[in-house]
Amino acid sequence: MANKIYPDAGAALHGLLFDGMTIAAGGFGLCGIPERLIDALVEAKVEDLTIASNNAGIDNEGLGKLLRTRQVRKMISSYVGENKEFERQFLAGELEVEFCPQGTLAERMRAGGAGIPGFYTRTGVGTQVAEGKEVKNFDGEEYILERGIRADLAIIKGWKADEAGNLVFRKTARNFNAPAATCGKVCVAEVEEIVPVGSLDPDGIHLPSIYVNRLILGAPYDKKIEFRTVRQRETA
Repeated sequence: MANKIYPDAGAALHGLLFDGMTIAAGGFGLCGIPERLIDALVEAKVEDLTIASNNAGIDNEGLGKLLRTRQVRKMISSYVGENKEFERQFLAGELEVEFCPQGTLAERMRAGGAGIPGFYTRTGVGTQVAEGKEVKNFDGEEYILERGIRADLAIIKGWKADEAGNLVFRKTARNFNAPAATCGKVCVAEVEEIVPVGSLDPDGIHLPSIYVNRLILGAPYDKKIEFRTVRQRETA
């Protein structure tokens, strides 16, 4: 069995990065994001990136770090409302953005990973999402053609992995990680714990090892919160 475990994120990304590449990134907001691998991308100073991800993190956290360092040329995303730097670059014409409905984005990644070059969906028909896309009629309804996403690299975060690279995600952190992993030509994963082969219940594995090329132990993590809302203290 090939050794997929690398000592750190920088080592795991070594030889995979180049300017102008496309990266599929797992996570939703700050939940389930590959923090260590994002930091390694910042350190590597790779530029002109196209990143397919549900969102671009927040200012100075997650993919927001790559926006701050101006390493991103284009974002393919569905939700970007919590990042002021994203907004500034987009409105200034400094960042290309391809908005994509959330379910469509997940399916585009899944389709790319399954070898499906495109699919038709009703989502976005009659809106700006449909502009410039092929429209086809099925049973009296219009559908638009969406292309599957194939990325040069996928970066994801899991909860547990065995030494072979079989992964388990924890609750909502599963989000976009599984489809992102499958659509990358190479997938690098970071996890909170690595256990011996045979320790994971085969029926509980969310991502088979065949999709994971390189693996790092990223723990310990500081669990960040996007918004902290507390009730105002009542006075007597």
